Amino acid sequence: MFAVYAESFDQDEPLNGLVVGERPDPEVPDGWTTVTVKAASLNHHDLWSLRGVGLKQDALPMILGCDAAGLDEDGNEVVVHAVISDPHWTGDETLDPRRSLLSERFQGTFAEKVAVPRSNVIAKPASLSFEEAACLPTAWLTAYRMLFTQGQLKGGDTVLVQGAGGGVATALITLARAAGLKVLATSRDEGKRARALEIGAHEVFESGARLPVKVDAVMETVGRATWAHSVRSLRPGGRIVISGTTSGPNLDDALLTNIFFLQLQVIGSTMGTRAELAGLVNLLDATGTKPLIDHTVAMEDARDGFAAMAGGDIFGKIVFTR
Repeated sequence: MFAVYAESFDQDEPLNGLVVGERPDPEVPDGWTTVTVKAASLNHHDLWSLRGVGLKQDALPMILGCDAAGLDEDGNEVVVHAVISDPHWTGDETLDPRRSLLSERFQGTFAEKVAVPRSNVIAKPASLSFEEAACLPTAWLTAYRMLFTQGQLKGGDTVLVQGAGGGVATALITLARAAGLKVLATSRDEGKRARALEIGAHEVFESGARLPVKVDAVMETVGRATWAHSVRSLRPGGRIVISGTTSGPNLDDALLTNIFFLQLQVIGSTMGTRAELAGLVNLLDATGTKPLIDHTVAMEDARDGFAAMAGGDIFGKIVFTR
């Protein structure tokens, strides 16, 4: 079958290991099913995989891609949940120490078909296109868990989203506004600040700018470049929810004095559960909220999408279509 896969690793030029070609049809263990992929979205995880992060040499060649929407074996429109937990695990799948993602130990979604556990298939509502639904399982699910599970935010609270522009950040802005939160956002780029206002931010600021109010929570995906600003932007007792460190994890000063004196909470967040994905889908269906797509690319031209993500000049998700 047609697939987009990693054949080798290259830290400096990750696209050198990317192949667009043919791979065997997926193996389907007991309790699993196949989904015919109609759309799949690109994540930074896919670029990191090409650098050898989270993917072992002996797993190559590996079909890339965590996110997909398509048709199940009965022709139903579905969304794929990308977290694969141990079959004996019960409870929150993200806490399973043996969990994995599609494209790490199991072949991914950038292909004609993908095999997943039957429980990892969620019904897609008619209100979402395949392209929109394909944005949800990683970036949008990460944002949903950050805001509502880990952040425990509710209507009327104030949230700061650092680094508007990427898939998670745009999802955070859109979901927070849909849930009735007061949304502040930052970006170094004037154009991205303007776009953040268009998709739901109430106010936008240059990165590091002093805010007019202290916020209830900060959604942090940038890391080193914004950490001090995140800590200083919180009210006493506020929360930082962190799900990424795109600018690097090593801090010059973690501001530990601020954290303990103001009783701040620092909370890690990774992906989300099947139940949270179903909740996210229901929220979008009920509110008419749509994922933001930067642009779509035919899966046969996947290299162009990877190059655009590597270049960084995107706002929203890149989606591959079949």
